[in-house]
Amino acid sequence: MRRAYGFGVLGYVVMPEHVHLLLSEPLDKQLSTALQALKQSVARTLVLRAAEPFWQARYYDFNVWSAEKQTEKLKYLHRNPVTRGLVEKPEDWPWSSFRHYLT
Repeated sequence: MRRAYGFGVLGYVVMPEHVHLLLSEPLDKQLSTALQALKQSVARTLVLRAAEPFWQARYYDFNVWSAEKQTEKLKYLHRNPVTRGLVEKPEDWPWSSFRHYLT
C-alpha cells in the first residue's frame, strides 16, 4: 500500500485490538482512500478465518504540522504497549517501529 499510494510510514505499533500509524500524506491520493485500500486488503485476507469483522468502521486522524509534534506522536505510539502494561520497555514490543528508531 505504501508504494501503491505514495505515502511514507514514519511510525507504527500494532496493539491487540488497534493499530497506531504515523504516515506521511500520499502523493496524489487522499489518505482516506489509501487507508480504505489497506483495510480492504487485510479484511479480504482474513475473511476466511474470522467470523467477526477485523476493522472498526472508523479511524482517528490528526494532522502533524511540526517536527516537535511528530516526535510527540512517535513517543506516544511507541510507549502505548508500556502504558497498557504489555511490556516494561518500548523495545520489548516486537510489533512496533521503535527498534528502527533505536538503531
